[in-house]
Formats: sequence, structure tokens, C-alpha cells
Amino acid sequence: MNEVPVHGSIIMDGNGRWAKARGKERVYGHAAGVESVRACTEAAVEAGVKYLSLYAFSEENWNRPEAEVNRLMELMMEAIRNEMKTLLDNGVRFVVLGNRARLSERLNGAIDDLMGKTAACSRMTLVIFLSYSGKWDILQAMKRAVAERGAEGVRSMETADFDRYLVTAGIPDPDLLIRTSGEERISNYLLWQCAYTEFVFTDVLWPDFRKPEFRAALAEYASRDRRYGKVK
Repeated sequence: MNEVPVHGSIIMDGNGRWAKARGKERVYGHAAGVESVRACTEAAVEAGVKYLSLYAFSEENWNRPEAEVNRLMELMMEAIRNEMKTLLDNGVRFVVLGNRARLSERLNGAIDDLMGKTAACSRMTLVIFLSYSGKWDILQAMKRAVAERGAEGVRSMETADFDRYLVTAGIPDPDLLIRTSGEERISNYLLWQCAYTEFVFTDVLWPDFRKPEFRAALAEYASRDRRYGKVK
């Protein structure tokens, strides 16, 4: 490849449809998708991607049936327990971003524990967006900016100044965004940060998206001519 994205991001979509096609409940698809997370994390480390972010649960997802939401949170707890050693062995830092005030105390505790234990890892950073929405992120950033700078200070802000109030402060904007399952929208995800991101849409449902599919998306990204509004 000519170029590997510094930051690759994935909207993991299609778990419910994958399960339905097999006559199963939606939560069965979410459980199957955990293996795809593991596979893509490994593939990203192998390719030299420095940041891999995954859209795991949006603010809008809180409106789903309670049983499905509870199972998704249980899966997060299980993944934290099961993947800790693998993350440490592979030098992967674990970060969760989003409106964590809506998460349970138990889940927040497990998240903080894993984030602390992997804080010194530097080979790759795995960012999980949990209880996140792009509009919420921009709004909370503005509130923080006003509280710190006041109205006059906000008026003089530059784009780079605003970046540091977003939950992604210190994390580079995605170079590549992959969405699985055939949908071609970003669903309120990283609205500010994806201004110049390259999009790759695939019909593959998330539980079937593994290393070959991830590498194909990297190859597609490498073929793109990124001009950032300039003429080459």
C-alpha cells in the first residue's frame, strides 16, 4: 500500500439483520459482532494504523428495546474482561468516549480500570464511542468553550481552538471511515471530525466483516487522491 490511515474508524452496522437472517434475536448478532471487533483490531495493529475507533452505541440507541440495550452493555462488560490481556500484550491503549454520565456505575468503573491499565500502551489506540452523538459532542464542546472563555473569547476562536473542547481532543480526525451493511450515511457520528474523511461503504454485514474486508478497505483508501480542497 502507498499509504495507511493514521486513524481508521468504523460504523459497525448490520448486526440485527445478520441475526434475523438466521432466525435469531438481534442480540445474537451483537454477540457475533464482538469477533469482528477483535479481528479488525488485530488487522489494524498489523497494518500500522495508529488509531482505530468504533461507533459502538449512539445516543439514539438508548431508544431501543430495554432488553437489547441491557445486552449491549453486558457485552461491553464481557469484552472488557475478556480482552484486557490481549490489549496489553499487543500494546493497545483502550479509550471510551461519549456521554458516559448515562452509563451505569459498574460499567464506568470497568471502563476506567481498563483505560488506566492500558494508558501506557503506545502501539495503537482503540477508541470506543459509547453513548455518543456528533451533535451532542459539538453542543457540549460549545458549552465548555463558553464556560472557559466567555462569550467574547468564543467569538475570537479558530477551528483549532474548538477542536480541544470536543471529546476527541488529542486524537487526530479520521482519515478513513468505513460503514458496513450497505447503509451510506454517517448517522450523527463525528460530524465535526469527518470534514475531510474518506468514506468506504460496504454491503458486508458487521458480523461478517473480518480481516480480509478490513484490508480491502485500507487498499481502497490507499487508492484515493486526498486533496483537502486543493488542486494537485
